Amino acid sequence: MSRKEEYEQKAEAMLAPIVESNGFELVDVEYVKEAGTWYLRGYIDKPGGITVNDCETVSRAFSDKLDEDDFIEDSYIMEISSPGLDRPLKKEKDFARSIGKLVEIRTYRPIEKQKEFCGELTAYDNNSVTIDEEGTPRTFDKKDIALVRLAIDF
Repeated sequence: MSRKEEYEQKAEAMLAPIVESNGFELVDVEYVKEAGTWYLRGYIDKPGGITVNDCETVSRAFSDKLDEDDFIEDSYIMEISSPGLDRPLKKEKDFARSIGKLVEIRTYRPIEKQKEFCGELTAYDNNSVTIDEEGTPRTFDKKDIALVRLAIDF
């Protein structure tokens, strides 16, 4: 397991009880480096959406826990936020919740000369994702997918 994965798992284990005690859902935790700075991000949600006050409540409690168990060696910025309307689908629960919804799929390599696809999510399993693209079913191997996220339909 990489250091990044280890940090994400430890942070998720610390953050989950805080999020759940407030009646929210922990959507994801990521530890990423952007423009030379490390970020530890927790994404939370609830029916009707997350507010700034919700993020602040969780952030304060999580910050206290991180201070107690200072397991990350690097200096980093901790953020708690909503996953947004165009949230990526990563976990099984994300896919289950999104069946019947419009999703965008980006692939690592072109398939039939394109790398971006959009359609209604109709099925998924451990190895594949299937969408209905204007009446045509299209199945992708998960290993070929760079990103799956909810599409914003205006």
